Amino acid sequence: MAKHALLSASGATRWLACPPSARLEQNYENKTSEFAQEGTLAHELGELSLQKELKIISTRKFNTEFKKIQASVLFTKDMPDYVEMYVETCLERVSAAKATTKDAVVSLEQKLDFSQWVPEGFGTGDMVIIADGTIEIIDLKYGKGIAVSAINNKQMRLYALGAIAEFGFLYDIETVKMTIVQPRLNSISTDTINAEDLLKWADEVLSPTAQLAFKGEGEFCSGDHCGFCNAKAVCKARADKNMELAKYEFEAPKVLDYADIAFILSRAGELAKWAKDVQEYALAKAIEGEEFPGYKVVEGKSNRKWISEDKVGEVLLGHGFLESIIYTKKLTGITNMETAVGKKEVFRILGDYIVKPPGKPTLVPETDKREVFNPSVEDFK
Repeated sequence: MAKHALLSASGATRWLACPPSARLEQNYENKTSEFAQEGTLAHELGELSLQKELKIISTRKFNTEFKKIQASVLFTKDMPDYVEMYVETCLERVSAAKATTKDAVVSLEQKLDFSQWVPEGFGTGDMVIIADGTIEIIDLKYGKGIAVSAINNKQMRLYALGAIAEFGFLYDIETVKMTIVQPRLNSISTDTINAEDLLKWADEVLSPTAQLAFKGEGEFCSGDHCGFCNAKAVCKARADKNMELAKYEFEAPKVLDYADIAFILSRAGELAKWAKDVQEYALAKAIEGEEFPGYKVVEGKSNRKWISEDKVGEVLLGHGFLESIIYTKKLTGITNMETAVGKKEVFRILGDYIVKPPGKPTLVPETDKREVFNPSVEDFK
């Protein structure tokens, strides 16, 4: 079983913002998800594809290992198409590096130790490239639920520090590039920082905060970073922040003005997430036998279903009912079609039949990168 660092690079945004959360999380189960396992499989495919393209393994070896990945229940027809975007990005960066530095260093799945700044800190860089005073870390993010940017990304910064610690004594590294490829959101982002500035941040911000986190000290702080915290459902600091909305004192007159509404909007999303997290946690504990005053576990509503659809169809056809009455057919959606057939094949065969209509207006914070909605007469029609 792989060892996991207490202060992991993937959790850096969280423990840097809320240092004592790292120790608090140890008291609660670290649940993995099918999405995480799917991401792991995509990473394996990405590494395998790069090994083949960089002539590290033979085509025969690639085919053998690819069949193993293909046999996984998590493999989908569109996975190779999405992973190809990551592979092509890596190969482009490698070519660019070798164009300036013939003996550029390229490393896959590089173990990175940043314990010089973070106690027991280590991680793995998907790809590390060193050329002409520049080091670049490239990371694949296969998820599509949350957009991840490389700009000021704490996980990537820790990986970069690990790379400097690993290669800095051999190469004069002046510039650090950190790239995240998120193919299912068609996103490639790169952040560039001077190595000297990165090391200054590591010494002045990262290291002292990591020391607090490792000791379980510092102030609890609730925010967007709570989303993946194992203690998110029971954290008192998060509860206090969300309960502020319930205590909000609305001034006369007895209607909300726009400032009141804006305040509620700024908290409503996190409040809904927090309430859901608490509900899920309480249900899981109640099923295990814990009791919550005023609540009990009951059987939820369910819908009737056929024991065997084939048998029911056979019986009805035997009684003279028409097939067109008892069966319905509906074309599956584009995303499901890409998963079943492959993204490239869907575009090649059906590209002329796909249209993306304008999305419905959505109210979001001003920090959202999307352009302001500007409706036209045709939109309203």
